[in-house]
Amino acid sequence: MSSIESVGMNEFSTNLYKYTKENQEPIALTSHGETIGYYIPTQPQKKDIESLRQAVLKLSHILAGKGLSEDDIVADFQSLRKQSD
Repeated sequence: MSSIESVGMNEFSTNLYKYTKENQEPIALTSHGETIGYYIPTQPQKKDIESLRQAVLKLSHILAGKGLSEDDIVADFQSLRKQSD
């Protein structure tokens, strides 16, 4: 698997058309150098289910490569959500 492209949120939002229309690969979205999410483009409606399966596989590989699990992500999300309340 090739490495995933990282793009800052300002760059992504400024060039949204470029990243959403021309790009067909997932992009790691960053803020101040830290990954905060992923943009995962989808295919036409007929292929949505298969696209989502592929996205899940890619995301699973990314998480595994970083030593993270889905439970780690959920725990971090819940912790951050509590901090913002």
